[in-house]
Amino acid sequence: MGYPIRVLVAKPGLDGHDRGALVIAQGLRDEGMEVIYTGLRQTPAQIVSTALQEDVSCIGLSSLSGAHMELFPEVARLLREQGADDILLVGGGVIPDVDIAPLKAAGIAEVFTPGTRIEQVAAFIRSHVQTRDLPDEGGDFPFVKGIDHIGIAVSNATAAVPFYTQGLGFSVTHEEVIQDQGVKTIFLPVGTVQIELLEPTREDSPIAKFLAARGPGLHHIAYAVDSVEGAIAHAKSLGYRLIDETPRSGGQGKLIAFLHPKTTSGVLTEFCQHTSVRGDDKSS
Repeated sequence: MGYPIRVLVAKPGLDGHDRGALVIAQGLRDEGMEVIYTGLRQTPAQIVSTALQEDVSCIGLSSLSGAHMELFPEVARLLREQGADDILLVGGGVIPDVDIAPLKAAGIAEVFTPGTRIEQVAAFIRSHVQTRDLPDEGGDFPFVKGIDHIGIAVSNATAAVPFYTQGLGFSVTHEEVIQDQGVKTIFLPVGTVQIELLEPTREDSPIAKFLAARGPGLHHIAYAVDSVEGAIAHAKSLGYRLIDETPRSGGQGKLIAFLHPKTTSGVLTEFCQHTSVRGDDKSS
């Protein structure tokens, strides 16, 4: 398997302020990335040397001194000179809009200005790092076999059922109360996918909190995988933010794990692995 995305955060030149760089570094760590911070007053040559030594996938340059038009392109030039221009190079700081296009033309993949959210920075890095740093698709890659089910949060699952049975012609095939999660579930298959209605059984359950914050509606999408452990490891290798670091028990005897919605464009994503054990003994 691969490893978390490695990012070098650097402050080139004589800029003596690094609070913003430290915030970015910690934010990327919170997003599951491995971050190396060079400290203040680094030369472009020192930054490139450290990047090569640390085998990073991305360099993030921060500048508040106004020297970005000289220093950022010099880092890009040195990367090309070293044959390492496959390392993603991004920049940020107090940079006038008029300078952004020339910086991109010089080899800076993206320029982040004040007010950019850390989630946006992390998403750009994930989608643009070179695939050489990602796990191979063979071996223990957690192949997604398809959508397993779509979870819908409701305040009363029994009251919600008639829409699916009478209105759409679905049939209820399984009901279950999962005590440790404080949720009652009702499953209704449609083709190879199941609709899972989720009703809270106590006020402090995750579903109850979801309903209080957002009201009824789409809660999550679950993908069937061969191995939840493999899916978790693969997600970690890509720097994705996890809710579950290890598999846990879910409905119908499945092993499950969730990715944080900040990683998945706001959609709570579940990996689930079918086992030979069914959850019918938990049914109410």
